[in-house]
Amino acid sequence: MSTEPATAPKPTIVLVHGAFADSSSWNGVVEPLRAQGYSVVAAANPLRGLDSDAAYVAAVVDGIEGPCVLVGHSYGGSVITVAAAAQDTVTALVYIAAFIPAEGESALELTDRFPGSTLGPTTRPGEYPLPDGSFGTELTIRQEEFHGQFAADVSAATAALMAVTQRPVALDALRQPATAAAWRTVPPYALLTTEDRNIPIEAQRFMAERAAAHSVEVPASHAVGVSAPDAVVDLIVLAAQK
Repeated sequence: MSTEPATAPKPTIVLVHGAFADSSSWNGVVEPLRAQGYSVVAAANPLRGLDSDAAYVAAVVDGIEGPCVLVGHSYGGSVITVAAAAQDTVTALVYIAAFIPAEGESALELTDRFPGSTLGPTTRPGEYPLPDGSFGTELTIRQEEFHGQFAADVSAATAALMAVTQRPVALDALRQPATAAAWRTVPPYALLTTEDRNIPIEAQRFMAERAAAHSVEVPASHAVGVSAPDAVVDLIVLAAQK
């Protein structure tokens, strides 16, 4: 009879994309994680409202057996912050060039609190229908400005594809304040992008320091999961092993 202690199961890695992106933005991260034995789920973030997006991600977590690590990019950071609040299987939160809001804070408010973002003028508003028959406002980044704004360190060809396949975000999702801050009880990790033109680096540093997150800075654009996937994978694995 073996006296070896039982090995704890590896957590499932749940990847949550942000605004102006889709689940394919994690492609460079998925295979390295799988190669290290992790199960990976790339959730399709609806990008319609913070509360409803967080509820969707929480439902994804509910459907996974065993522990999970939630990873959020950009606005996805706000989503995992709320989604993990009532999830006792979440063992770590990993923020990738992401918002780490406190209760009552929105993504737009945190962006505007510090100078440096050039996102606003590059976006184009559009309308989308709501269930009650009215219309909401959603934003996309103009395709001709996507490379410089979102993914300056990604090849032009790749950035062009990202621009075409970007998912629009509801303006209300960016305005809606967080109702919970799971980083207060779940260990947070943060990858900070010093060349980010969406979320200013000073905003990222402020949020990470406030959360007492284990932080790593990289000289990358907002699209760090595409331009520097190894750095993203390294931080996720560190969080998963704690």
